[in-house]
Amino acid sequence: MLTKTHLFLLLLHLICPLFLLLIHNILVLKPHSLFRFEESISYRLMQTSSFHNHSWVHVGSGWLGELQTHRWNSSSNTIIYLYPWSRGNFSNKELMDVERLFQLYFNEHQDFYISQLMFKGEFPFISCLGFKQVAIQGHDFMSFQNETFLPSPKGGEKAQKACKLLNFNEAYTQRLHRLLSDTCPRFTLGLLDAGKAHLQQQVKPEAWLSSGPSPGPGHKLLVCHVSGFYPKPVWVMWVRGEQEQQGIQRGDILPNGDGTWYLQATLDVAAGEAAGLACRVKHSSLGGQDLVLHWGGKIEIFDGLLVKSLALPGDFMHS
Repeated sequence: MLTKTHLFLLLLHLICPLFLLLIHNILVLKPHSLFRFEESISYRLMQTSSFHNHSWVHVGSGWLGELQTHRWNSSSNTIIYLYPWSRGNFSNKELMDVERLFQLYFNEHQDFYISQLMFKGEFPFISCLGFKQVAIQGHDFMSFQNETFLPSPKGGEKAQKACKLLNFNEAYTQRLHRLLSDTCPRFTLGLLDAGKAHLQQQVKPEAWLSSGPSPGPGHKLLVCHVSGFYPKPVWVMWVRGEQEQQGIQRGDILPNGDGTWYLQATLDVAAGEAAGLACRVKHSSLGGQDLVLHWGGKIEIFDGLLVKSLALPGDFMHS
């Protein structure tokens, strides 16, 4: 139950100058020219706080798409910059000011709260869409966009009252809007410039095929593993000739420990129908060529150049 005291503390938290942290949490990544996997780019500041037995636990992180760029050290109350370019082009003094505001934020934080800040914009940042979302105990409570706090339908009367109070403070809403529409985009461009070598890197995938657990009598599970690629967008499917097969199961794209990604795609087929099937991989690092692994051993590049021919009874691999 959200009491009046909780609501007051929430509003106190929202009104405090902590939102200056927004200048620290924007990045724009140019979409890949080869594939249109993403039409817009997002940077999210994720923060979760929980309270139990008079003790707070705060977890904070900043993410450029799927790449974590910042983390909050709750022990030392400091921002951890995961890459040298995560500092953008801000001076040490500016970054220290941001860190002090973050410390103030957590010191005054008083309720179960998840805060997500997201920015989306078309490169080269001709326009910017910024908004803040607030949830309490897992339920949407309110959002901020276009100089206005809006209550969530699930927030009920309390969310409406909170938004009314916050919107009454025009100086605050205008300040927050400037941060979202002006300060944040400028900082984003600095981050983009500082981190462009990392953000534009291309790492080719390695791929291999294997048999999975038998799905049933007379059937075989074909597994195509694709690993070590960057950036994240990838296209993997089982084909026979040029025809994509039905029933392909793709897992989640999972992170490797080195910042690259892993994906597997499986296909359940009758044991006698595996011959002639192949796994095809598209990735921006391959320069417009498809990597094709044939069940049974042959590996080739889609432009027709035979790279290697294998006839292994078990798993086979290419990188």
